[in-house]
Amino acid sequence: MRAVLDIDGLLVSSFVIHAGLAIVTLLALNPLLAKVRARRVIWNLPLAEFGMLVCLIGFYTLLF
Repeated sequence: MRAVLDIDGLLVSSFVIHAGLAIVTLLALNPLLAKVRARRVIWNLPLAEFGMLVCLIGFYTLLF
């Protein structure tokens, strides 16, 4: 993927696209985590979600 995406003259960084993909992935993973009851063993849920977000952004950056 290019470093900058041009949308009708608006230049959007690819990092914004990767962050958006990571947020959508987290939203899709939340019901799955609730179904397997992973939240009861996570000590600090917001910190765990932030860590997953950072890992997903890094994954999408390396992938694209």
